[in-house]
Amino acid sequence: MLKTTFLCLVALPLFAQKQPLPDPLLLNNGKRITTANQWRTQRRPELLERFANEMYGHSPGRPSTMRFEVFDTDTKALGGKATRKQVAVYFNGKSDGPRMDVLLYIPNQVKGPVPAIVGLNFWGNQSINADPGIRVSTSWMESGRGNPYIDVSCVVNHRSTEGCRGINARQWPVDSILSRGYALVTAYREDIASDEKSTMFTTGVQPLYPEFQNRGDNFGTVAAWAWGLSRIMDYIQTDKRIDPNRVAVFGWSRLGKAALWAGATDERFALVISHESGAGGAKLFHRGVGENIRRLCTVFPHWFAGNFKKYMDQDTLLPFDQHMVISLVAPRPIYVASAEQDKGSDPEGEFEGAKSASSVYQFLGTQGLPTSTMPPLNQSVQGQIGYHIRPGGHDVTNFDWTQYLAFLDKHIKKK
Repeated sequence: MLKTTFLCLVALPLFAQKQPLPDPLLLNNGKRITTANQWRTQRRPELLERFANEMYGHSPGRPSTMRFEVFDTDTKALGGKATRKQVAVYFNGKSDGPRMDVLLYIPNQVKGPVPAIVGLNFWGNQSINADPGIRVSTSWMESGRGNPYIDVSCVVNHRSTEGCRGINARQWPVDSILSRGYALVTAYREDIASDEKSTMFTTGVQPLYPEFQNRGDNFGTVAAWAWGLSRIMDYIQTDKRIDPNRVAVFGWSRLGKAALWAGATDERFALVISHESGAGGAKLFHRGVGENIRRLCTVFPHWFAGNFKKYMDQDTLLPFDQHMVISLVAPRPIYVASAEQDKGSDPEGEFEGAKSASSVYQFLGTQGLPTSTMPPLNQSVQGQIGYHIRPGGHDVTNFDWTQYLAFLDKHIKKK
């Protein structure tokens, strides 16, 4: 079995008596908030602390010694369509320390600072486009043979080769993104934190913070990926070609979980796209459907904090749920998307997560999700919260990107 399991197994239904979905507008003491200021100063901090303590783990702040090194600039990349930049992010400032390579494509046809889409990738920066100028990742990589979404036989001894260029370009429509006036910014997940059980917590940034490990609210890998997205945002704020007030964060599958947590914890992200993020992302655990907490904590024990294990087999009884994480993005726009055959992610649960977050968006004076019933296949509904479900399985398709670009145009292109 591949170590990266994209197709989530469907868990058996939970037979415990379901509890009512917790209300995001009720304080921990049971009192209801009545003003936007109370949300900002009381309830939002409570929720952030609860999820950091009980699920994702606490994360460190920006490293004081972190530094950026722009090691590549090509103003005529992709046939002149884009300026390509590559930036080494040295997390502790040391050249021999953990490093994240960030790849940027900035559209040349747009003058002035442009909006951007930031997202982590699964197979290295060189996988998203066949551009020979992209530095090939030197971080650990899965062999991936037999993966239904990508052929990475180009990986030798768990290292990428030149043959891996563009192997995942189908999921990253660079030309379409650039032609709509958006920059694309990406980095490889393994540069930040290991997704391999044998090396979990021992590579990337987590060893820099031993004080955040060996405790119940430890710095988990999903939180580390989210932290890495914030460090990319730190760089963006220094780049004059990108407007830091118009940056969207995108993620698919486990990286969708990270994108959602990054959007919840870092308000610099102006918009969030949670693509088929499933359990630990947008779907509600209270439904007792799809991938459950036991599977998350046993198959992927590094993803979440140790404290989350105490909720195994208690999915329908949780005192919190993922609509509250979605609510932490409010009132900024967020898009949640599903696929019909992606049963482990529980499409209905992802829709219900978005719908249940609407109360906070409406409380803060925005529309929220503009429907109370799940839309039919291939129909996008877009308020301050957007949602669609399409045919097919766990994947990223051109249909998905078409909806996301329309949502971005509506909310941040001319903000």
